[in-house]
Amino acid sequence: MKSNTHIANNVNEAKYKSRSVATSHWMILLARLGYAMKGVVYLVIGWLAVMLAIGQGGKATDQSGAIQTINNFPFGKFLLVVVAIGLLGFALWSFIQALFDTEGKGSDAKGIIGRLGYAIVGVSYAVLGYATFQIVAGTGSGGKNSTTSAQDWTAVLLKQPFGPFLVVLVGIVVLGLACYLFSKAYSAKFQSRLNLSELSAQMKKVMINLGRLGYAALGVVFAIIGIFLMVAAFQHNASKAVGLDGALKDLAHQPFGLFLLAIVALGLIAYGVYSFVEARYRRLGR
Repeated sequence: MKSNTHIANNVNEAKYKSRSVATSHWMILLARLGYAMKGVVYLVIGWLAVMLAIGQGGKATDQSGAIQTINNFPFGKFLLVVVAIGLLGFALWSFIQALFDTEGKGSDAKGIIGRLGYAIVGVSYAVLGYATFQIVAGTGSGGKNSTTSAQDWTAVLLKQPFGPFLVVLVGIVVLGLACYLFSKAYSAKFQSRLNLSELSAQMKKVMINLGRLGYAALGVVFAIIGIFLMVAAFQHNASKAVGLDGALKDLAHQPFGLFLLAIVALGLIAYGVYSFVEARYRRLGR
């Protein structure tokens, strides 16, 4: 009995120590850098989309395209090193959110799904951060764009038994994520994660509205991605699937498309700025 108690105490002590390391001062600083670098990426995506919408060059691109664009900036390689460190830091923090439940999601079914979402985000930003380092080292080009990746894994799923059903299921999940983002934009509950007490009421309103506009823009993008996954499933055609870059391109081809693209692009810029707000004011390490 004493042995079991001793083991349990050791396990609890190990959990406490590992959590303390995971939410240490330096880890929090790295996470804040991660939020800021995520903001840089979305600012570039949004700016390029705005330029496309107003006929001043630009392009519809995604995270990997933004990284390649940054590489062409003056001192681009140096900037990419900082961006890569930040993205990997954001990935690591996402894993910490999933493992140690720093956001208080809980261990019920809903909480597990939320924490799994953080883990998926962590994987995606780890891949992006690694691809960024490859560009810096000259050993890679930044990886595939999101539309090509979406088409590749859609093709893999379609070849499986019940493949179209699996793609529809993924499409439903993506549409569910879009609805979640719209809900987040409408309710503005995300403000509870921010410590804005030192700001004036007017500045708080600006910060919150940036987040609302940003989440709404992301909701539009994911809704388009989800719809095209459905189309790919029903037509059994993986080439119909799109990623972020493909969603923006499709938006531009709709009636009043350039106007709609400009609005969504401004929303993505707002999300980029809001990511800097999170970098400074988000409560981390509960």
